[in-house]
Amino acid sequence: MTTDTLTHDQPENLTGKILIAMPGMSDPRFERSVVLVCAHSDEGAMGLVLNQPLPEIHFGDLLEQLGIEKGEEIRRIEVCFGGPVEPGRGFVLHKVAQHGQDPEGRMRISPALAMTTTRDILEDLAMGQGPEQAVLALGYAGWGPGQLESEMLANGWLTGEGQDDLIFDPDHDAKWQRALRAQGIDPSLLSAAAGRA
Repeated sequence: MTTDTLTHDQPENLTGKILIAMPGMSDPRFERSVVLVCAHSDEGAMGLVLNQPLPEIHFGDLLEQLGIEKGEEIRRIEVCFGGPVEPGRGFVLHKVAQHGQDPEGRMRISPALAMTTTRDILEDLAMGQGPEQAVLALGYAGWGPGQLESEMLANGWLTGEGQDDLIFDPDHDAKWQRALRAQGIDPSLLSAAAGRA
């Protein structure tokens, strides 16, 4: 493989893939994080951190702040730190039917996965309806043109497949290690080898 393969004009589209922070990650906000890439193009990338819950923010409190009525069947949904960009903006990551039109405010990430930013999905969830599996994130991770690719070349991120059982797994503490193991990497060996040339 030549270095031209890594820097050609058509980089691999990472939409729907996960990014796994390597031990040498220089940004402490992303230490041991797993990020789902929701959009990736030559204009940059956008993703949601999947394993950093915000224990001080409860779904019910968030609904109250937004003036959304809660039903008796309200589901327990954890609120997560989605990333440092626009931390006051909410994103719901959820499963969708593989066919059909996406309404306004919903972005398709893969055939069966989407991200919705509209209030109506929160209203549905507040009434115990809406998608069966959902992750609510505040803020997002964003990269400018070529920035993510540079971070990957600098060994900041490892990529993998965005599997539902990992994306929607409520065990946030184990998610980073599980993501590495899914790539055939033993996290303890990786940690021990970090920083050595």
